[in-house]
Amino acid sequence: MDLQNYKEIAVKHVLDIRSFINDYFKELEPCHLITLTFASTMVTVWAYNFVFQRESLKSRCKKQFFRLVRSLPYIGSKIQKELDKALDEMAHRLISPKEGMSFVRTLPCNGLKQEQVMEKLKEYSALGDVAWKQGKASGTVYSGDEKLTQLLVKVYGEFAWSNPLHPDVFPGVRKMEAEVVRMACNLFNGGPDTCGAVTSGGTESILMACKAYRDLAYERGIKYPEIVAPVSAHAAFDKAAHYFGMKMVHIPLEKKTMRVDVKAMRRAISKNTAMLVCSAPQFPHGVIDPIEEIAKLALKYKIPLHVDACLGGFLIVFMEKAGFPLPPFDFRVKGVTSISADTHKYGYAPKGSSVILYSHKDYRHYQFFVASDWPGGLYASPSVAGSRPGGIVAACWATMMHMGEDGYIEATKSIISTARFIVKELQKIKEIFIFGNPEVSVIALGSEVFDIYRLSNSLTAKGWNLNTLQFPSSIHICLTLLHTKPGVAQLFVQDVRDSVSVIMEDPTAKTTGAGAIYGMAQTIPDRSLVTEISKAFLDCLYLTELPSSTNQINGSPRHH
Repeated sequence: MDLQNYKEIAVKHVLDIRSFINDYFKELEPCHLITLTFASTMVTVWAYNFVFQRESLKSRCKKQFFRLVRSLPYIGSKIQKELDKALDEMAHRLISPKEGMSFVRTLPCNGLKQEQVMEKLKEYSALGDVAWKQGKASGTVYSGDEKLTQLLVKVYGEFAWSNPLHPDVFPGVRKMEAEVVRMACNLFNGGPDTCGAVTSGGTESILMACKAYRDLAYERGIKYPEIVAPVSAHAAFDKAAHYFGMKMVHIPLEKKTMRVDVKAMRRAISKNTAMLVCSAPQFPHGVIDPIEEIAKLALKYKIPLHVDACLGGFLIVFMEKAGFPLPPFDFRVKGVTSISADTHKYGYAPKGSSVILYSHKDYRHYQFFVASDWPGGLYASPSVAGSRPGGIVAACWATMMHMGEDGYIEATKSIISTARFIVKELQKIKEIFIFGNPEVSVIALGSEVFDIYRLSNSLTAKGWNLNTLQFPSSIHICLTLLHTKPGVAQLFVQDVRDSVSVIMEDPTAKTTGAGAIYGMAQTIPDRSLVTEISKAFLDCLYLTELPSSTNQINGSPRHH
């Protein structure tokens, strides 16, 4: 049968269908046909909008189901009772004042003298129990060097009143910010077209990249832009999606390597994909995603690719010179269009500084905000903040200049060597395992023999402060310069070994304390409960007295 016959058959079927429709509706008046057409169109549009939203239909149905369950008289009241009990315990544990301690709730009638202020500050400084100066905290403080601290205090004092919003008034701060960005671009092997901006931290750097790619997607005609990222990508990407009206598409990890599944990422790419994301390394397990493979997808589908190096950016750029080479991860990889890296982590600058870098200024333009018709004049801002602390910019610049390439290489060598030592020693403990291949500074632990949160509890009792992770249950330590001090790594390994020995006396025992709470949180199918508890925790951060009832934590009575 030739092509002509196929065409004739197709035309015949179309005519038959048309005749059937005309015969079926021939009794209807034109106004009825118009009404039916309009109604069916509206129903179709409603159904489309109901199914295709930022949040999946499955997730919305699940939320609605649990909302109905909580509205049932007996079940709802029982859940609320347990929830209130948990929130009360959390509030007491978080803000219980030490003996003799009081909260300031009103301004003093007469201002305190400087000596009195400093005395009060010493009291506040002594409130913490974690011995971070002895290297017992995971991440958190990345240097702590006293001489560097003294330098930063002097630098910040010199520029305490400066504001990059006014470059005409503070041209020196403008110059330092530009130099920080250019030094960072060069560290990540960027060419002359690379550019960027200084931000307040990793979250803002990530937000800026997402905002830029959202606006670029809008320009390309994408109405519902999506972020395609590994489940291990930092939660700041979810935050960006929430803030900027984007949809988050999470990609699973390979169970053995804990790297993102590239094939799954390829399948997730659609006409709405605004950006791809990978991490170098990711926060939970310290694993570097296959950046070169993902970059090939970015090039093939002409999609921007963001490399999140917020955590370890200022380690990985020096690892090759420190004797620990890595596969390419930066602007050397064709397809990488932006990189975020925190200067306040392994850049050793004070908290509140990070950089967002782009392969070309065209991308950075989508990050900027300009209000051209404001009566107050032309308003142009490079990032979320308007006014920014120039002292932080100056302190960041001063840190980078003080450290120099040789200082960063030596610091990197010390941290990576310590990490390799800990990995090697922990691999000898058969009851635990290490997730993936941690090439940088984060080491994540799990166990198939006992609840890993019991190990977290035991180490906490020994003075360690580690990060607790979920999905799957795990804990990790993020190594800093403080962990490279003599004996710290050896003490950590010994404490892990001793803790595991005690746990193995009864490996099936139930977890108690904070570990039990964290473990239980993973098992709660109604994630809105976990969200509610988390919001209550944030409320507790601003309390200056213990509430008489948890119902008052959020400022108003709860409605059951």
